[in-house]
Amino acid sequence: MRELVFNVTQESDGGYVAVAVGETIVTQGDTWEELCYMVLDATKGYFYDSEPPETIRLYHHVEQVLAVA
Repeated sequence: MRELVFNVTQESDGGYVAVAVGETIVTQGDTWEELCYMVLDATKGYFYDSEPPETIRLYHHVEQVLAVA
């Protein structure tokens, strides 16, 4: 596997949740920096007995609601 993709959403409390696409890896962090550390740690643990991906891509989804007059 060359790349592992995570979908990232920001929770109402400001923290982040990352869910891997195609694998059963889910992790979270209170800050973006903590989330990045937790994603790397969770990925290394998940692939402890097999070849890990070369890269990890984080897609941060932002939702914005706009009022129309």
